Amino acid sequence: MPLPDRPLPSPAEPRRSSPLLPGPSHRCRRVPVPSRFSSFSVLPPWLLLRRRTGPYGKTEPLWSPSGWEASPGGGPPAPRRFLKGENRHRHRRGASGCGVPLPGRGRVGIAFQRGKAKKPGRRRPRSAGRHRVALYKSVPTRLLSRAWGRLNQVELPTWLRKPVYSLYIWTFGVNMKEAAVEDLHHYRNLSEFFRRKLKPQARPVCCLHSVISPSDGKILNFGQVKNCEVEQVKGVTYSLESFLGPRISTEELHFSQAPHGNSFQQQLVTKEGNELYHCVIYLAPGDYHCFHSPTDWRVSHRRHFPGSLMSVNPGVARWIKELFCHNERVVLTGDWKHGFFSLTAVGATNVGSIRIYFDQDLHTNSPCYSKGSYNDFSFISNNNKEGIPMRKGEHLGEFNLGSTIVLIFEAPKDFKFHLKAGQKIRFGEALGSL
Repeated sequence: MPLPDRPLPSPAEPRRSSPLLPGPSHRCRRVPVPSRFSSFSVLPPWLLLRRRTGPYGKTEPLWSPSGWEASPGGGPPAPRRFLKGENRHRHRRGASGCGVPLPGRGRVGIAFQRGKAKKPGRRRPRSAGRHRVALYKSVPTRLLSRAWGRLNQVELPTWLRKPVYSLYIWTFGVNMKEAAVEDLHHYRNLSEFFRRKLKPQARPVCCLHSVISPSDGKILNFGQVKNCEVEQVKGVTYSLESFLGPRISTEELHFSQAPHGNSFQQQLVTKEGNELYHCVIYLAPGDYHCFHSPTDWRVSHRRHFPGSLMSVNPGVARWIKELFCHNERVVLTGDWKHGFFSLTAVGATNVGSIRIYFDQDLHTNSPCYSKGSYNDFSFISNNNKEGIPMRKGEHLGEFNLGSTIVLIFEAPKDFKFHLKAGQKIRFGEALGSL
């Protein structure tokens, strides 16, 4: 049965009169209206059909004059519906703040009515099932990437270059002021534009830290490798052995001490007191597409894994576990002053072409390959006992579009990263130091 009428407090006089704003002359009356949640609702006649539960379990008008509050900056009073922040949440919870559900219309109201409103906070990543991953891998991404590569090689007419490149610059936020050649008519095709060089002063190399960023990009994850698992993004891991493949012989890596331990991770650590660290850098389509040597080291071995070319976007990386193990990648391994060091270039959709400047025999995104296979090539020979020496900041390779760089290296326990997950970083900036 309807609740009896009771007097309502008189609100403050609005600064300007309006037929829609309640003033002293306006009174709220109780109007029985059919509702999907109850047999009646308490309403002011000039506002929405909503109601709330007040103190002591009594039903009060949601849009009564007492439901109006002064607007910020001294403006006219405004209903609480249009106020944001803590006041609105307190209004929904009721005066006691005990979380009384507020019935409403539509799915939001149903969620509150059934107690299914979720608390704000970080969601735990949900990995895709085996069948969804298989369905995604069935998409001919390798064929599409080869077609995209052919399209990139088509020479554009001079009059069409500036509009096409300008659209790409506007879409992905490319900074052409850093390019060695800013004139868009200079780039004959998209491939040349993607692989543009930078001005020498655009990326100064940090000399104070032992490891620098090999490329521009976004830090997806970093830290210490634990239990032979590496995080590609927060909460989603992949196997270290599946990613790098079987261990390479000690003779090729020139280690001063023989690895100890039974696990794959322990076999990579060559010096007592050292740990294994990792860092994942995502290159967006608008980033600088070349990558450089992150430190002074020697490259002794290259391993090429033909595979899928799924997107490595952070959203997809959260969805597909061991994404980097499914995709095509080139693993460069060697050693630096603290032991094992590796840099892996991971391919992605439309990024089937991975080029290593000193490796002319590498050919990626081939039409045919055997699933789970890999190709090894050693830079140690009778004529070259040292491998390929790389200096910090030296040009190493390039992608045709955005992709991912994964660093896995050995360092003492006091090694510290100077990073935050999700931050943007540029080539030459410090990753960490001792």
